[in-house]
Amino acid sequence: MRTGISLDVHPLDPSRPLWLGCLSWPDHAGLSGHSDGDVAAHVVAESLLSAAGLGDLGSIFGVADPANAAITGTQMLQQVATLIAAAGFQIENVAVQIICQSPNISARRAESQTAMTTALGAPVHLTATSTDGLGFTGRGEGIAAIASALVSEK
Repeated sequence: MRTGISLDVHPLDPSRPLWLGCLSWPDHAGLSGHSDGDVAAHVVAESLLSAAGLGDLGSIFGVADPANAAITGTQMLQQVATLIAAAGFQIENVAVQIICQSPNISARRAESQTAMTTALGAPVHLTATSTDGLGFTGRGEGIAAIASALVSEK
């Protein structure tokens, strides 16, 4: 068994749609980023890469490659699942926590868990918290997420 962890942060960008936890969130400002900015999908992917010793998100989906500008969180998770399997590992589970004031994650928690689990082919468990108005997430300037992953050798 091997574990990995990741933290990611994206500032809000009102000119973009919000993609979070492999879901579209209409009526919410989006997140900046080279891809769709899905901070939850990013930390899940990177925690898995960390667990398998395959590098980090930038080494796999670098901003220098224009093809990565259009990649979605779902596609990123699918590609990481393929890389994990090719490296001889099986994904056991991933836990991810989204840190934000808005949107209300609990309203779509089950839907997001299902979307990320389907993309990975392994269980993803989602929690959310706010920072009670403190810091950049509390002021609504961005969204952060942290994830831990467990993989096992096949």
